[in-house]
Amino acid sequence: MEEFIGKIWHNWVTKAAGAHYPQAAVKLAEVEKTAGILFRAFGGDPGLKVAAATAETHGARRHWMQRLAGSNERVAQARRDAETLRLPPEIAAFPEASLNRDLYLWLSAQAACDVAPEQPWFRRNQLASREALARYPGLRPRYQRLTEAHIAGRLPPERLQPDEAAQELAIRQALREPATVDSLPLLNSRKSRPPQPVLLWLIGAEESAATQFADPGQQPPAEGSSSAETTKEAHKAEQVETPDNKAPMLAMFRAESLPTWAEYVRVNRAFDEDEDPNARDAARDLNHLSVIRDGQTAKSRVKFDLDLPSAAEDDTPIGPGISLPEWDYRKALMQPAHCLLQPMIASDAGPAPLPPALAATAKKLRGQFAALAPQRRWLKAQPDGPELDVDSCVRNHADRASGHTPDAGGFLAQARCERDLACLLLADLSMSTDAPISDSHRIIDVIQDSLLLFAEALTATGDRFGIYGFSSLRRQNIRFHLLKDFGKRYDAAARGRILAIKPGYYTRMGAAIRQAAAILAEQPASRRLLLIITDGKPNDLDLYDSRYGIEDTRMAVHEARRLGLTPFCVTIDREAGAYLPYLFGPAGFCVIRKPDELPRRLPLLYVQLTRH
Repeated sequence: MEEFIGKIWHNWVTKAAGAHYPQAAVKLAEVEKTAGILFRAFGGDPGLKVAAATAETHGARRHWMQRLAGSNERVAQARRDAETLRLPPEIAAFPEASLNRDLYLWLSAQAACDVAPEQPWFRRNQLASREALARYPGLRPRYQRLTEAHIAGRLPPERLQPDEAAQELAIRQALREPATVDSLPLLNSRKSRPPQPVLLWLIGAEESAATQFADPGQQPPAEGSSSAETTKEAHKAEQVETPDNKAPMLAMFRAESLPTWAEYVRVNRAFDEDEDPNARDAARDLNHLSVIRDGQTAKSRVKFDLDLPSAAEDDTPIGPGISLPEWDYRKALMQPAHCLLQPMIASDAGPAPLPPALAATAKKLRGQFAALAPQRRWLKAQPDGPELDVDSCVRNHADRASGHTPDAGGFLAQARCERDLACLLLADLSMSTDAPISDSHRIIDVIQDSLLLFAEALTATGDRFGIYGFSSLRRQNIRFHLLKDFGKRYDAAARGRILAIKPGYYTRMGAAIRQAAAILAEQPASRRLLLIITDGKPNDLDLYDSRYGIEDTRMAVHEARRLGLTPFCVTIDREAGAYLPYLFGPAGFCVIRKPDELPRRLPLLYVQLTRH
């Protein structure tokens, strides 16, 4: 009964407090695709992805009912950084669902029109709003409705202290008439609170909800004031000593201590040249930070990687390795000789027949693809040939009888119709392909079957093709596996190398595409297709597992197109729609929802790509 009454009280007091309307809530998942399309259509950075923002304590004054209900203390506000446009995971600020949805669309439009990133955030939002309304006048009615609805839900200025009221009036003026207020009035009391969050604006990537309105010339509040305490809420830190136990997770286990295991877990990351770009985001999500000084430096530790096989168990390197460039989008600079790609060939792969389970499918594909093989055709009216062209002979005789000189020969000759086409198939062999898709198959098994059937089908057409695989372990260890070279025929030895592939490491896709493009560009063919099979987006242990990897891969695809190649990606990643259009273009990829269909669909996809 006590719990039942408590739920009734909570629901009533939360509803009475206002500022939250769950019945009209709109979730980001419902509008994520629309918001992303709108952001890019309005000129936003196409490399940014749309994701959910985290809620933060804002420290502003609240209605007494909100304080009683304990609501509206934290707010998730939109923000934009170098890699992500973060929007609230849910908007329920207005009683109408249409207004909540319009707020998502307005935030996307305003983020796309950020024309003054160097300005203080208060001024920057006004300029972005004015620019969005100037570019797209059709947004003005929606913006005005959002503005009036948002202002109606804010605390009225007469209920605030004088300095807070001055800030609130300035905010209202800035919302109704963007770019007409240069800066916020200063707070002059230690008891003053920051303004309420403005839901129609974005906060800076490095700002919290409590500091977004800080004036550049304003002195920080004295220690002990409420606003100063609010800015510390996101990251409370303490200096602690290094725990004596060397293995904290193997200490005496008590069930009640399970939620505290995350207090100290020592993780030794391998040394990288650059700092981890995700460290700031990871720290922002924590409520409590413990800082220690262990007296060790990264360079003084002995480093080794247990993932690397011994030389006796590894594939055989071919040559000393190939230095390749890599694109750094942050500096807009191509870094020469930044990566080292090592071509390799399986050392323990003997000749092998086609697996019996694929024999029937391979026979069917060979029969279908034989129709694409070059056929001989007869050429009429030739000056020489093994057969007489009766029609041409009759025409020539009639021309002579009428006093004209015959223009054509009287023989038939045979000509071979060549398919002037070359294809390179590049397969992702990273560790993620070791994931199971059924009780008996993994992703790597499906990729293996696809390569075998693809090779069997193309052998029937006579098209020139090569098959390679790749994986990586940072930029100095990119493994490029030779499975079937252009200069060699597809035989039992090539099948053995395909059957010997093993998943491992990561997916530094840009370097692999550059090397594959260089190989394919050397083929004497009028049409050259670069076909890429993968199960996920580019990643590696360093900065590549971020937008850095996406941008480098995109640049490698552009380089391949400049060489006259046609890159096309086939993926089984269901989330690929979020990044592959940016990498390969809207018509440059195909998502296969059921991985077990890849072996059957890949050869048919090849036919569609090479039909014209």
